Amino acid sequence: MSDIAHRYRLLSDGLLARIQATPADRWDAASPCEGWTARDVVAHVINGHRGILAMVNGKPPAAADGVGISSMADAPTVEPGTDLAVAFEHCRDGMQAMLSDPDRAATRLPGGPLGPVPVEQAADVVGSLELLVHTWDLARAVGGDEKLDPELVARTHQVLLPHYAGLQATGAFQPSIPAPHDADAQTAFLYFVGRQP
Repeated sequence: MSDIAHRYRLLSDGLLARIQATPADRWDAASPCEGWTARDVVAHVINGHRGILAMVNGKPPAAADGVGISSMADAPTVEPGTDLAVAFEHCRDGMQAMLSDPDRAATRLPGGPLGPVPVEQAADVVGSLELLVHTWDLARAVGGDEKLDPELVARTHQVLLPHYAGLQATGAFQPSIPAPHDADAQTAFLYFVGRQP
């Protein structure tokens, strides 16, 4: 397993654990993503995974496991009774398989915040951001475990710094907020991505 695939596994396992721990009566709780519920946050991550896999596979993304498709600016619809843990596991497994295949992982994406780069690079930078932030978003929304892996947080923060302008140009990421001078690594990262813990 490559380093990128290994980091992805750790990050996606963290989100999956929060999804599995979410009480059934908390899915409608408001999240730190304005206008989105806890359910919307997870559906958004699933939608993003499907979009990446669709580009690599040369096929349009399709609804599955009770979760629809949408633009990345919107949250896809979720059918009543959907098991979001199962839905995330399915697309997570697809992403893991893709990142573990050197040929598919080298597929160049047409653009995005990093420009035209191999999909594994996009997954390692923007994907790490998405998984960490939305793991925290979900935990904050439902009263779950907000503690993120400190090494992955620090690494992701560092690799994001040169790409801040590109991320902001997409309109999909909140502007940074100055962090307190004594902020720990997780707090500094969350302020950098526009969250106020």
